[in-house]
Amino acid sequence: MEATTLTILHNATIVTMDSDSPVFINGGIVIDRDRIVAIAQSSSILQQYSSLAHHIIDLNAHILLPGLINTHVHTSQQLARGIADDVDLITWLHGRIWPYESNMTDEDSYISTLLCCIELIHSGVTCFAEAGGQHVSAMARAVELLGLRACLAQSVMDAGEELPSSWAARTTDDCIQSQKELYAKHHNTADGRIRVWFGIRQIMNSTDRLLLETRDAAKELKTGIHMHVAEIPYENQLVVEARKADHGTVTYLEKIGLLQNNLLAAHTVWVNSAEIDFLSRGGVKVSHCPAAAMRMLGFAPIIEMLDAGVCVSMGTDGAPSNNRMSIVDEMYLASLINKRREVFALGTTDPTVLRAETVLKMATINGAKSVLWDDEIGSLEVGKKADLVVVNPSSWSMVPIHDSISSLVYCMRTENVVSVMCNGRWIMKEKKILNVDEGEVISVARRASTELLNRAGVKLPNRMNFL
Repeated sequence: MEATTLTILHNATIVTMDSDSPVFINGGIVIDRDRIVAIAQSSSILQQYSSLAHHIIDLNAHILLPGLINTHVHTSQQLARGIADDVDLITWLHGRIWPYESNMTDEDSYISTLLCCIELIHSGVTCFAEAGGQHVSAMARAVELLGLRACLAQSVMDAGEELPSSWAARTTDDCIQSQKELYAKHHNTADGRIRVWFGIRQIMNSTDRLLLETRDAAKELKTGIHMHVAEIPYENQLVVEARKADHGTVTYLEKIGLLQNNLLAAHTVWVNSAEIDFLSRGGVKVSHCPAAAMRMLGFAPIIEMLDAGVCVSMGTDGAPSNNRMSIVDEMYLASLINKRREVFALGTTDPTVLRAETVLKMATINGAKSVLWDDEIGSLEVGKKADLVVVNPSSWSMVPIHDSISSLVYCMRTENVVSVMCNGRWIMKEKKILNVDEGEVISVARRASTELLNRAGVKLPNRMNFL
């Protein structure tokens, strides 16, 4: 290794999240270009590597984590933050989100993705799974510029009622071919930080042919499938009635062979015990989005899934479903709502369920497994990519710290995330985004969102008497 390529970070509590869960109380880590080459106690790291290193950074007793992974995001919806609050699902979808999305331009999507990813980085995210938008090339441009990692997917629908005209015109062939072209153009680009997946918006907007050809194309290209699954009771009801399934979406997907280890199932709220077993046996990954679930969908049986061996990770969903793109907030909410859910499931409280260490696992190594990238990310281990987050615990929100793992889940806030590295490069240092002018992105986003809502004809009622 060349001396000029080595960076040492030391004097940190290093939470590795590898299989043995070691935590170095005063640890050091050595990075060579984009990979981790050593982790140990600071004294050992400095003794062995300081004469070789070009950069030696004292982290002043901060906490070092693997980069957090957000497994369900709609980057194209960031400009729609706040346009669909306190409305029913039909109004949310047909009156607000579909008009908004169908009127987006490529540039709108680029700006929206920049704005979304800035917020993701501030919350410690180094990798995310895009749930599907219309302008994947624009997303890729933003991701490449900002420096984080992503699994991008197109929003695909070839059936359904009341679709915007531009979407309704798409055939199954169009849907499959456009995704293959996006894969050829963008997969493994941006120094390997961008991967392209197949997207299925939901079963209610998909023909059987689309489901089956997506399954086969993803297998052929060795990539993943991102799909909204079992979000609402009506979805299951429709699948039972129209597709003659015994229960709902998961049962039907099992029947047609779509429940495989490359499927990332978002939400997956309305499932029964048999379907949880189907998910486990198929190796399906589930993205749990606590805020969006509480707001619109219901309480997913996360404890039962984890007990059955299902890999459950964490997502924020899009801005119109959540408003906050902070995986830090989602960790806190996930533990609380799943403890509370036990009251409804068992008739009694159980504060011991979904412990802090499990939640942290969901946001790191389980996230990496969910995006099929755990061979390189999700934990701090020798040979893995240098994706990491520096947390400053010396603030009113976290002091005092008696249990560092508990504090990361129950006390940490986005404000405690100070620096973020992805692929061996700093993309945020001391809370400053490095690769774009954050203020300018915010200013451009304000203008673009106003123009987009005007084009879409989305008008929000006044909640109070504005003068």
